[in-house]
Amino acid sequence: MSDDVLPSIVVPRSRVSAPEIALAVGGFGIGTGEFAIMGLLPQVADDVAVSVPKAGAVISAYALGVVVGAPLIAVLAARFARFHVLLVLMALFAIGNFASAVAPDFHTLVAARFLAGLPHGAYFGVAAIVAAGLAVPNQRARAIGRVMMGLTISTLLGTPLAAWFGQALGWRTAFAAVGGISLLTIVLIWLHVPQDEGDPQATPLRELGALGKLQVWLLLGICAIGCGGMFAVFSYIAPALTEVAGVSLGNVPIMLSVFGAGMILGNIVGSRLADWSLLPAIGIAIAFNIFAYVLFYLTMTSPWIAIINVLFIGGGFAVVPGVQTRLMDVAGKAQTLAAALSHSAFNLANALGAWLGGLSIAAGYGWTSTGLVGAILGIAGFAIFFASVLVDRNERRAK
Repeated sequence: MSDDVLPSIVVPRSRVSAPEIALAVGGFGIGTGEFAIMGLLPQVADDVAVSVPKAGAVISAYALGVVVGAPLIAVLAARFARFHVLLVLMALFAIGNFASAVAPDFHTLVAARFLAGLPHGAYFGVAAIVAAGLAVPNQRARAIGRVMMGLTISTLLGTPLAAWFGQALGWRTAFAAVGGISLLTIVLIWLHVPQDEGDPQATPLRELGALGKLQVWLLLGICAIGCGGMFAVFSYIAPALTEVAGVSLGNVPIMLSVFGAGMILGNIVGSRLADWSLLPAIGIAIAFNIFAYVLFYLTMTSPWIAIINVLFIGGGFAVVPGVQTRLMDVAGKAQTLAAALSHSAFNLANALGAWLGGLSIAAGYGWTSTGLVGAILGIAGFAIFFASVLVDRNERRAK
């Protein structure tokens, strides 16, 4: 990648890890804030006097905020210094979570969750660009992976801890804690992330130019469709574990931690593969996902086998560092929008996977049928990836 596309910020070598840690703490807070509510929904519903299904709107409102906020903020903030953009985004996330903690009624809570979701995608997009700019050229994916590590660790530690605090001290405490993590992130970014001068030539029109690139759409298709399988399976993992694999209800949280461990391992392996060879790494990760979903469908017969299956499903996160890095490569000067859109696409994958998995279960195909749904989505994602490879080859030959 040329320097005019992704300008690097030269910092002392010993400080390179400090910005990554600062950015990862923000990812930890965002991941915790996004997923903690799922374990606290009954308490939320009881407190704001609505049914549990209706309370699910607070989850949907956050996801909608991500989908809307990622492209909107990325386009409007492209010309400003990324250092300042990160601070503003994390401040907005803090406000959204503190507002959630004190929301007096259901509708106010829905609005607060939408507000908290707005900076989600843009934060990860800008953080990925900053991390890649600080890294040496052959370690960009690993730098992005280390930033994303905050999100994966949140599924292992942050979400269970927030759920525990929420159950012990009230669900509002969980959101207040996430707001506190956001404030800590602001301090860490201020102290450790190098300041840049922004790009005065960046305009909303230039950022929107990313949408005119076929490769950008193909990669977003991999995210929105190919990654839907993980959400198809994970959305209904608890009943699959208890009803099919024979896992006791009390051990389900342990299984969820195994899923988080799988995400961490997938992030590490996927990052290293992407730095080794970017396009093959994406293909390998998608193929692994298809294998994991089929294995889940065929072998959920005991708690011990379930551990392996859940670990593998979480390992599907290996596709993320490669896709994120590739998006930045093909977006040209519109990297902010492209990097942020990937997180909108992942939220669409969440909605698509959960919906299709639910349809399969409702049709009577069983709790593990979500594995077949995931495999079909994975195959569709691989087809899109194959098309991306062909387009890339044709573009190289044309040059």
